[in-house]
Amino acid sequence: MHIPFFYRIFKSPFDEGLQEHTDKVKACAWSFQQAMESLISGKDSSFESHKQEIIKIKSESDAIKRRVRGHLPGLGFLSMNKYQLLMYLKEEDKILDAIERVIGLLAGNAVTRIPQLLMKDLYLLVDTTIEPVEELSNMVTEAGKYLRSYSEKQRSGVKKCANTLREKKQEAGQVEISLIRKTLALEIDPVTVFFMVRLIESI
Repeated sequence: MHIPFFYRIFKSPFDEGLQEHTDKVKACAWSFQQAMESLISGKDSSFESHKQEIIKIKSESDAIKRRVRGHLPGLGFLSMNKYQLLMYLKEEDKILDAIERVIGLLAGNAVTRIPQLLMKDLYLLVDTTIEPVEELSNMVTEAGKYLRSYSEKQRSGVKKCANTLREKKQEAGQVEISLIRKTLALEIDPVTVFFMVRLIESI
């Protein structure tokens, strides 16, 4: 049996690097979830520890991204598949940037601006946004399988992941809107309102 041409292509460092980057994104999302749990529980030292882990993972993922992109010239003739995979890389980068932005917002004493009444709702939002990260990871894995075999079964797997990802994003969006409305309904100072809305929209 001949090994499919695209299978040989996708065993390249480009493919392996993309999967490695995906794993880093998942690890960063988990650390972020734990950081927010520590924050809400008032465990400052634990939050700081997870924050440093996030910074470390982000740096490692940036190095992987540069390595992945460095392999692109050799795949120039595979423009369609190349851009499809770059799309996944771009989506994963958005997740890492959002996590970094939230951690930055919570630097110093900013956490004291989070009203106690919103703590549990905030964690629910974090929990809801982690699910699309898991599904994006699944979609990258399924896309790799499909582009190695081009089978209808694998194609269906990618479509299923894409549909689930869309649903998870919509659910997270609804939780976000609900939390913003709850924030605006509270009798708190305008600076705190602005901070909370910005924080919620960044998660």
